[in-house]
This record gives sequence, C-alpha cells and structure tokens, in this order.
Amino acid sequence: MGRGKFKGKPTGRRQFSTPEQMMSGTSASRPRTFKKEEAEVEEDERSDEESVEESEDETEKTKGTQGVIQIENPNLVKPKNLKARDVDIEQTTELSRRERGEIERQRAHERYMRLQEQGKTEQARKDLERLALIRQQREEAAKKREEEKAAKEQKKVEARK
Repeated sequence: MGRGKFKGKPTGRRQFSTPEQMMSGTSASRPRTFKKEEAEVEEDERSDEESVEESEDETEKTKGTQGVIQIENPNLVKPKNLKARDVDIEQTTELSRRERGEIERQRAHERYMRLQEQGKTEQARKDLERLALIRQQREEAAKKREEEKAAKEQKKVEARK
C-alpha cells in the first residue's frame, strides 16, 4: 500500500565523506577512476605553476578556440576586475536616470513642504482661509451659547420674583 510522500524505511539517506576520505580517495561518493584523473590534474597543475613562474608576461588564459582564432566581438563583455589599489576614490560615479529622478522628486517634495509650512502655496492659503472661517463660526456659536445661557438665567431670576 502506498504511503505517499514520506517513506517509513530509511531509504536514500545521504552519506557524507570526511575530508580524510576525500584526500585518500576512499570516499563512497566518487568512483575510483577519479583518483587517476585527479592525479593527472595535479601533475598538470604542478607543471602549469612551473610554467607560470617562467613566463609571467602572459596574463590572459585562452579558453577553447580563443587562442587559435582571433575574434573581435563587439558584444563580448570583458570582465572589469579592479584591485583595491587601482580604484579611484575621488572619481564620482554618474547616477542612473531613475536615481536622478528619485533624488529630484525628493528635493521637490521637501521644497513644497517648506513652502507649505510658510503658507506660500495655494493649498496652504486655502487651508488657512478654511481655518479662519471655522474659528469665526466657533466664536459666533460660543457667543450665541453665552447669550442663551444669560437669557435662561434672566428668566429664572424673573420667575423667582
């Protein structure tokens, strides 16, 4: 009977090799033929190191047929690896169009908010006019309430007499 995704038995457990097993070549994960190939690669690396010491002027390694055929591909992007000592600190990098636009929007917003606080924009003027109108209405309502209160007290005083 199928159990679905999870199996009850410990099938397919991963076996990790120790570094010692990997160095000795007795790990279970790679076949024994790799030992021979690895030994050949190590010999090649040793001979390459010796040849590099002899010829230091050749800096670029050619891949595939690059050494045989000279290709001038305009679309080929050459890696720009810069060392820390070669980096020009004083050089200013140009911002992208999006970054320039974002900075300009932030400056415009800050400028608008400063003018808004000073009351120089149309929206600020309208807000101040509304506030003045509301204050005036509240003052009139407060005076009316006081007059009504005074009138009630007058009536009470007259009713007692």
